[in-house]
Amino acid sequence: MSDVDNRVWIGGIPVERLTASEWCRLMLDDWHRRRTGRPDGRAPKVVTTVNGQVLALFASNPQFRDALLKADHIAPDGMSVVFASRLAAGQSLPERVSTTDWFHHAARTASRHGLRFYILGATPEMNARALERVRALYPYLQLAGGRDGYFDRADLPQVAQEIAETRPDILWIGVGNPEQIMLAHRFRTLIPSLTWIRTCGGLFDFLSGLRPRAPEVMQAMGMEWAWRAALEPRRLGWRYATTNVNAILTMARNTPRQPPN
Repeated sequence: MSDVDNRVWIGGIPVERLTASEWCRLMLDDWHRRRTGRPDGRAPKVVTTVNGQVLALFASNPQFRDALLKADHIAPDGMSVVFASRLAAGQSLPERVSTTDWFHHAARTASRHGLRFYILGATPEMNARALERVRALYPYLQLAGGRDGYFDRADLPQVAQEIAETRPDILWIGVGNPEQIMLAHRFRTLIPSLTWIRTCGGLFDFLSGLRPRAPEVMQAMGMEWAWRAALEPRRLGWRYATTNVNAILTMARNTPRQPPN
């Protein structure tokens, strides 16, 4: 993880106090170090995010908790995390860095500098649609490739080899939590040439154009979860009903008013 002074602890999770543009700069700096032959001796970085679902899993799933705490960087994906930083920790996060929005910041940065993206996850149809739309939006972005997330996990070494052959710098993994953070740690060993492995949850649903984003006012109020639950009540209704309560309790119990020493 980065310097403790740049983090705020929310529900026991160290969240970095960076803006969207600063996250781009961090990605670019890490890439430059590898590209110029000045690696810092570390494996590829695992970069992930925290929202209500992550907080709930962090409190209830020890394996997930350990994997999350081993990540190199954690960004605030949910407005509830930003609100908690303002009310409880005394070290406000500068903004929400939603993966669905930040991907576009990252794609523009990668387009200018030549970073190569690979997107892994979703169904074959949705992954293909996401690739097509990204190519249309960012014609100068170097897309190394993509594939769906529905493969036998016993075939992970073979999948990793196939991905490595495309020479990506950033691997986006969108297979949902808790699995995606576990896979990210495995990929960091299997594809050492990567710069970042970035978890991204349901990003490809939105990149494909098949799922609409919530209105901006709902996003600002921290109510995007309600919009998504209304669109997919069978899949997401119960999940949000339970994880939101657990997330609030976790933040209330485990968010210090001062950062830990």
